[in-house]
Order: sequence, then structure tokens, then C-alpha cells
Amino acid sequence: MLHQSYTGEMAALLVAVFWTITALSFEVASKRVGSLAVNILRLGFALVFLSVFSYFYRGFFLPSDASPHAWLWLSLSGLVGFVFGDYFLFHSYTLISSRIAMLIMTFVPPVTALIGWLVLGERMIMQHILGMVLTVSGIGITIFSRNSESGKLHMHYPMKGIIYAFLGVLGQAGGLVLSKLGMGEYDPFASTQIRIIAGFIGFGLIFALTGKAGLIRIALKNRKAMLGITSGSFFGPFLGVSFSLVAIQHTNTGNAATLMAIVPILIIPPAAYFMKQKIRLMDIIGAVISVGGVILFFF
Repeated sequence: MLHQSYTGEMAALLVAVFWTITALSFEVASKRVGSLAVNILRLGFALVFLSVFSYFYRGFFLPSDASPHAWLWLSLSGLVGFVFGDYFLFHSYTLISSRIAMLIMTFVPPVTALIGWLVLGERMIMQHILGMVLTVSGIGITIFSRNSESGKLHMHYPMKGIIYAFLGVLGQAGGLVLSKLGMGEYDPFASTQIRIIAGFIGFGLIFALTGKAGLIRIALKNRKAMLGITSGSFFGPFLGVSFSLVAIQHTNTGNAATLMAIVPILIIPPAAYFMKQKIRLMDIIGAVISVGGVILFFF
């Protein structure tokens, strides 16, 4: 029987749709102007989107009504998730493509669940654990291919890109748990504002210390990159991240992260059509298994 209320789960599925658009947009932009410039510009745009929305939605242009507790933990979440996690994730786009990077990001659910258990004392019922295993396994098998001669599994992607994507996993998982710790009952969109403000300041310090401000001017002059950054900012830091906080506010972090992890399934059709990527049989098999895992969260 369906749960009577699954606001968190539905929000998490919307996040998956938003992040599919975001991943493709930022892959295009990062390949043109670099991940560092993309990161700070998309946070700047997202902050504008959120500030305007917050003014009409809550009557506050900035989250001035947030408690010190919220500012502390949500700021840490922004530094961990946006600065650390997304910097490495975006850089992995340029090395292994957004589709493969998103596949690796399916390891976020078990890592998030582990951190949620250690930090928040969250529990998951066996049905949800099975759903997580199916989802992660289904998506994970698409990363590997079997050598027809030796029969051994192997991958054809640069190890540096793989490592960067795994660092992105740590950043996103840690950011989710810190967000839930700091947000409580506070507004998810205002909470996202705090995270983005902290992330923007973090990247600003990186630019100041490394003297790479010129990268921003170059990016602003690249029309296709700016189109990708703008669309990615709207669907990513604005809608995607905000709805991810709605999700974890209404369900536990492990459940939310697992449902958000279906991005690699949703990204297959547009990756094939727009990015001209070849889709293998294992991609389809993985999709079927993963969808089966997602269904378990609704029964």
C-alpha cells in the first residue's frame, strides 16, 4: 500500500530531474571555460534567483531570520558540498563526462546513510536498505564492462576523473547531513541561500589566493558557456538544491539520497541524443534494476 504522505520522496525525484538538466549544462560549460569559473558563477546566479524568490515568498531578501545554529551548520554544509564536493565533481565532468560522473555519484546514498547513522542517529528499515542496494547496484553495473577474452571486468575511464568523482561523493554526502543538522524546521530555500553564500565566499577566497579572477572574465565572454551556466544554475543550486532540502526535511537522508541517485538513468536519453554518447545494453539493464529499487520506497 502506498504511503499516505511521501512529500520528501517526491521532492527527491524532482531533484533527480533538475540535476539531470544541471549535469549536462555544466558539462558543456566546464569543458569550455573550466570548472573553477563555472562553480563561482553558477553560485552567483543561483544566489540572485533565490534572493528574488525569497523576497516574494517569505518577505526576506536574505536569510536574516536564521538562527546562529542554522548559519553555522548550513555554512559548513555549503563549504563541504559546494566548494569541496562540487569543485571535484565538476572537474570530473571534463575527464569522464557528466554521465559517468553521475554514475559514480550513486555511491552517495550508502555514504550518506552511514554518516546519517553516525551523526544523526537515523535508522533505515530493511525495505529501504534493499531499495538502496538495488538502486546503487543497478546504476553501478553500467560503469564496468566485461572483457570478451579474459572475462574480467574493467573500466575505460581516467583514474583521476574517477577519484575526483568519488571526492564529489564525499562532499555531497557530508553536505546533505550537515544541511539536515543545521536546517531543522527552517525554510529550505532560505537554508539553500545560506549554503550558497558560504560556497560563494569560499570560491571567492580561492580566486583571491590563486589570482585566477581572469577566468571569470573569459567565461563571461563565452556565450555557450554562459547559457549552460545560467540554465544549470536555475535547475541546480536554485531548484535542485532547494528541493533536496525539502526532501531531507520530510524523509531521512539515506532515503532522499537514494532517490536523487537515479540521475544516471534519467541522463541516458539526453546524453545519447544531445551529447551523442553510445548507450550499451548494460545501461538499460542497470536502469531496470535501479527503477525497481526506487519503487520500493513507495510501498
